[in-house]
Amino acid sequence: MNRHIFSVLVEDSPGVLSRVTGLFSRRGFNIESLAVGTCEQPDTSRITIVVSGNDVQIEQVKKQLNKLIEVIKVLDITDLEHVERELALIKVKAEPGEVRSAIMQVAGIFRAKIIDVGTDSLMIEVTGDSSKIAAIEDLMSPYGIIEMVRTGKIALQRGAGTACSGR
Repeated sequence: MNRHIFSVLVEDSPGVLSRVTGLFSRRGFNIESLAVGTCEQPDTSRITIVVSGNDVQIEQVKKQLNKLIEVIKVLDITDLEHVERELALIKVKAEPGEVRSAIMQVAGIFRAKIIDVGTDSLMIEVTGDSSKIAAIEDLMSPYGIIEMVRTGKIALQRGAGTACSGR
């Protein structure tokens, strides 16, 4: 099974995400990561989907996605030069004193930001590739992660090329 990253440009209309993800679930695929947002083109959204499968399965899903009316373009950017990022918010137990200072020092090493300070907790914002997010999570675990959320992966093709442009 190979991991694939799809960049899917869709019309910005109700139900599109449900129809797109439905294709994956009907074929028994687990979506590892999903991120949706507006993009540079008016009335369109970009869906970044990370999924694993063999080449035949991935090609079939790509063909099925292209059949959806609201889908403008599908591109598997896995083998293209691209940049991937995730965002994580991590709330950590951090009583004032040495523990809080140590957490802030680790956050600084990862170029993470302290975005909220409570009486006994800190909230950290960190952006990077999956391994960076996993590494800071591992280092924060001993302090006690109260709560954590990660966005899905987002990715764009490097250079002047675009992953999804026009029909």
